[in-house]
Formats: sequence, structure tokens, C-alpha cells
Amino acid sequence: MTPRPPPALADHGVLVFGGTSGIGRASAAAFRAAGARVCIIGRDPGRGAAAAGAMDATFLAADCTCAEAIEQAVAGAEGLLGGIDTAMVSLGGNRLPELLHRQSLQDIAETVAADLTPVLMAARSVLPGMRSRGGGCILTVASDAGKVATPGEAVIGANMAAIIQFTRGLAIEGRRDGIRANALTPSLVEGTPLTDRLMEPASFSAKLFGKARQLAGLGPTGPEDLAALAVFLASPAATRLTGQAISVNGGISAA
Repeated sequence: MTPRPPPALADHGVLVFGGTSGIGRASAAAFRAAGARVCIIGRDPGRGAAAAGAMDATFLAADCTCAEAIEQAVAGAEGLLGGIDTAMVSLGGNRLPELLHRQSLQDIAETVAADLTPVLMAARSVLPGMRSRGGGCILTVASDAGKVATPGEAVIGANMAAIIQFTRGLAIEGRRDGIRANALTPSLVEGTPLTDRLMEPASFSAKLFGKARQLAGLGPTGPEDLAALAVFLASPAATRLTGQAISVNGGISAA
């Protein structure tokens, strides 16, 4: 099948995994504002219904650590949207930094299971539909921790680097089917539940990111900055852009 060009955003069906809060919710709202049909997936029915209602989107509840739940949700989203043109996976990165020697082996196993595996499964789940339609766009959300080594983020960084490399591999495999894949890699994102937890007074992460916050010479990054990038990457303007991991960090680093 000849790959088809990405449709205009007004003709887009967009599925956002983790679209009930933070970057995912801001991106879902930005896609909806651009005229796309939007479905968001999340674990909490109450929060999901509130988010979907606020942006006139649809919501499907699913535990994205469960392969069967993901498959059922994606099948439902395909029907609701009339096909998925863009899938954004904003699921990982909820663990707080901690020095490696303070983490148990169980902590490490749980972090990988919670922050890495769901992202890989979610991205894989939309491939059959996109391949049958002759194209699509997959966006993953990782972190600059996958590019720059930081104390306390050895395991987190390994997960984020894995998401980045997975996305690059997906881009290479998907190009023959017209499927593009790119990763968004933020650093500190103000106004999100994770950052609120990171900056709790006297915590290890507050000391770490308090210094990083001072380096954002272009101003603090917010969810809307990531959302704007997501909308661009899904649009026809980014037809030739794939396999990239793009940092949005206000100048904290040149990752």
C-alpha cells in the first residue's frame, strides 16, 4: 500500500494515552482545539470524564499496564474516532528521583513495569490500524533524563532512554507503511502533578530540580509547550519528520 500523507488536523482521529492530566491532557485539548476528533484513555473514570467533558472529547477507562485492557480500549477508540491517525503515549515518568543505592531491587522492577512497559505496549497497539490505513503518527513522551545523566535518575533515565530508542526503531520500521514516530523529551514541566511532587520541600528531588529550574533561561516549560509541539508533529507540516527525540526544556540543557 502506498503511504498516504497525513490528513489535516480537522480530519484527524487522535487517541491520547494518559490524556486525563498533565502533558497528555494539555495535548488532547490542543488537538481538539485544532478541530481533531479526540479520545483519551486513562485509569481513573472520574478524572477521565471530567477531562473529556472539559474539551468535548470521548473517554475510555483502561489500565495500561494490562495488554488485554489496552487492546480493548484501542478497538473502542478506533470505532469512536473512525480510525486513529495520531496516537500520543503520555504514560510513563511518574517515579521520583532517588539515588540508586537507596532503591531496592523490587523498586527497580516496579519502576520498569510502571514507566516503560505500558508505553511500549500502547505504541504497538495502534500499529495494525495505522498499517491498514496506510499511515499514521505515533508520539511518545519520554524525558531529557534519557539523554543527560542526572543523580537519582539512573533507573528513570534508563527507562526514558529505552522509550527514545524504541521510538526511533519504530520510526525506521514504520516508514514503509507511512507511519511516523517521534519522542517528546521534556525536563521540568511546571503545573503538572509530577512537578508538584518533585518540588515538595526538603525532598531530594526538590534540591535537584530547584537548581535545574534556575537554568531555564527561556522561562519555565508548561504542558502547553509540549502540546504545541505534539500538534505540529502530527500535522502535514511535519510530513518528513520522524525518528526524532525533541527536547522542550526552556534552556535547562542542550540535550
